[in-house]
Amino acid sequence: MNKLTSKKLASWILSTVFLAFVAVFSLLDQPYALAQSETLPTSTESAPPTVVSPVLATASTMWAVDSVAANVRRLLTTNECVGCNLYEAQLEGANLQSANLEGANLQKAELEKANLQGTNLQAADLREVDLSKANLAGANLAGANLYDADLEAANLQGTNLSGANLQKADLQKTNLAAANIQGANLLGADLEDALIPPGMMAQYQ
Repeated sequence: MNKLTSKKLASWILSTVFLAFVAVFSLLDQPYALAQSETLPTSTESAPPTVVSPVLATASTMWAVDSVAANVRRLLTTNECVGCNLYEAQLEGANLQSANLEGANLQKAELEKANLQGTNLQAADLREVDLSKANLAGANLAGANLYDADLEAANLQGTNLSGANLQKADLQKTNLAAANIQGANLLGADLEDALIPPGMMAQYQ
């Protein structure tokens, strides 16, 4: 009887020791498994996502605004600004005689009473520009876009307007004597009291 009890006791002790060993081994192995599970997300997040910074967008917008002012300074200093952006530039009464503004963007610019005698404005964007009372004698405006431009009382004597778009332009009291208007679009232009080359009106009647 005692031997049987001893055997049962020994078996129970061995079982207890075995279970304790398994439990200890599991506890020791758990941090390693946890470390592995925590390491995986780190590797997948190693490459940061590409984010467009709102600060950069603001900076580029400010650059676009500042560039007009910079281009105005450049024009007044060097008398040339080929293909540059002068959108809504304030150039009233400016002396731009013989300046090179070929292909420039002067849309909605203020050039009232400016001196543009002999200026190169070939293929320039002059839509809705204010050139009232400006001196454009001998200027090159070939292929320029003057849609809805204000040219009232401007001097366009001897100006090259070949292929220019003067649709809906205000040409009241404008001096167009000796101007080259071959191929120009004058549809809807206001020519009231304008001094025009002989035969000009016959082309647009």
